[in-house]
Amino acid sequence: MTGALSGIRVLDTATLFAGPLAATLLGDFGAEVIKIEHPKGDPVRSHGAQRDGVGLWWKMLGRGKKAITLYLGSPEGQEIFKKLVADADVVVENFRPGTLERWGLGYDELREINPGLVLTRVTGFGQVGPYAKRPGFGTLAEAMSGFAAITGEPDGPPTLPPFGLADGIAALTTAYAVMTALRARDQTGRGQVVDLAIIEPILTLLGPQIIAYDQLGTLQPRTGNRSTNNAPRNTYRTRDGSWVAISTSAQSIAERVMRLVGRPELIDEPWFASGSERAQHADLLDDAVGSWIADRDRDDVVKAFEEAQAAVAPIYTAADVMADPQFAALNSIATVEDDELGPVKMQNVLFRLSETPGHLTTAGAPLGAHTAEVLGRYGLGEPELAALREKGVIK
Repeated sequence: MTGALSGIRVLDTATLFAGPLAATLLGDFGAEVIKIEHPKGDPVRSHGAQRDGVGLWWKMLGRGKKAITLYLGSPEGQEIFKKLVADADVVVENFRPGTLERWGLGYDELREINPGLVLTRVTGFGQVGPYAKRPGFGTLAEAMSGFAAITGEPDGPPTLPPFGLADGIAALTTAYAVMTALRARDQTGRGQVVDLAIIEPILTLLGPQIIAYDQLGTLQPRTGNRSTNNAPRNTYRTRDGSWVAISTSAQSIAERVMRLVGRPELIDEPWFASGSERAQHADLLDDAVGSWIADRDRDDVVKAFEEAQAAVAPIYTAADVMADPQFAALNSIATVEDDELGPVKMQNVLFRLSETPGHLTTAGAPLGAHTAEVLGRYGLGEPELAALREKGVIK
């Protein structure tokens, strides 16, 4: 595979979501990603939906990676890992702080082997602080960042997302951090440590909450699908039982919506000129918009909004996404051939580059599928591999 990151070698020793997804994103654009798993396998292989005993999440998360097994807790595994590090550019890991050091694989040891190595450490709470050694998952980041506190209905409990939101945001940030460190290496010749705490990227994406509390002492309340910054902004049920969402972040859009739904007189109200003041009249605006939408089928609503140049989107399921012409035009869903499942569809690369585009090659490989191939580069033949299997160092 060629691409913008061709020639970059990544050792992905992380498990579950944030770290491995960051490595996946690098691989999508040409980096060679060697997935190093415990002989028992990454837990994501058995996480979520499966077909014929094959984990589907793994097929996406492990795409394009060479899958090898290696028990890093053993002396033999540690020596082999050092060989791999010698010509790697990046290591991605999410062990609890101190684990690599206990194995003799801390950054001080690894940079002696490879001064240009970027050691990327992705943990729930980072490498320092009173919580550093706590088990950390995306759910905890969604709770502690303030996300759950502002999500949900006003009279309901704090609400967690039903997917790995904090992990996904952390993965995107980790890929960015790796590229920043590699760019610095181009200038200095030296690698460095990336310390990524999953609690932090989602905190940044929550917007001005910290500065608003610092300067005003205010806390954002739970508002359901409404916004404190503009209205109407909500989800609305259509006559045929579907749902649509609208946004009026721009004043001109808000005015177009009210003309469309037959309530132009509201535009002349003094409070209508400000998004925050419109939000204080959300009941009135939602009633006007919601009643108009409730009398029409989804496709008719979307068509009318488009003709009025107002912002609307149908509420989609995965089935709707896969049938939508816009996603098709963007090639957002790719088909990948897989030895175990045949052709499988999954999300394509995140963005399009005109000169060095990324692309998907393979879905996640079976456990240890490339162990012999990869370790063979470092002089380990079948006799050595058989001995390692006997000791449980590889599978």
